[in-house]
Order: sequence, then structure tokens, then C-alpha cells
Amino acid sequence: MSERTLSAPETCCSTLTGDPLSVEDAQVFARIFKAIADPTRLRLVSLVASHEGNEACVCDLIDPVGLGQPTVSHHLKILVDAGVLHREKRGIWSYYSLKAETLERITTFLSVS
Repeated sequence: MSERTLSAPETCCSTLTGDPLSVEDAQVFARIFKAIADPTRLRLVSLVASHEGNEACVCDLIDPVGLGQPTVSHHLKILVDAGVLHREKRGIWSYYSLKAETLERITTFLSVS
């Protein structure tokens, strides 16, 4: 499945109480919401967001969620694929940060104004 980028012009215009979602936008939002609906993945997003500099190494996320590295990496991949997190490889470690544009689009969409 190809990843769809959420652009800034879309962010400002589509709200829950505005125009109905297109089929394509509904699929994009469903993928994002499905990714963050899992308690472990929601916790990972929170951990990354609250970490210093709003980014965290995968090695910093293993102990707080109480799961092994392969399981944590699997959850992080789902979040990256859904466009919630960004991954940057540095040496042997991967660092994760929030994709602000995706979170802004979710916030805008869920607003009632």
C-alpha cells in the first residue's frame, strides 16, 4: 500500500463538521486512527512526544512499555507507516519523532469549528 502524504492545504480546510470526507481521506484517517488506537502504540506516541526534544531512540522506549525490542520496533513501524512518527537512522539506532503535520491534521479534523 502506498503512503499518502498529508499536505498543508488539506490541513486548513477539512473539519469533522465541515464537508464530508472523501473516500481517500477517510481511508487515510482510518489508517492513522487504527495505528494509534492500540494502547501500546498510543503509549509509544506519548513517550516520544514527552521525551527530550520530542524524539526518542528505540532503546529508550523498550523498558517503559515492558516489551522486547522486536515487538516495540514492530509497533513503531506501524506508526511510521501510518504517518504518525518519523524514523531517522543514526548508526545502529533508530530515532523517532512526531510528524507534526499529521497530528495537526487530526486536530483540525476533530475540531468542531
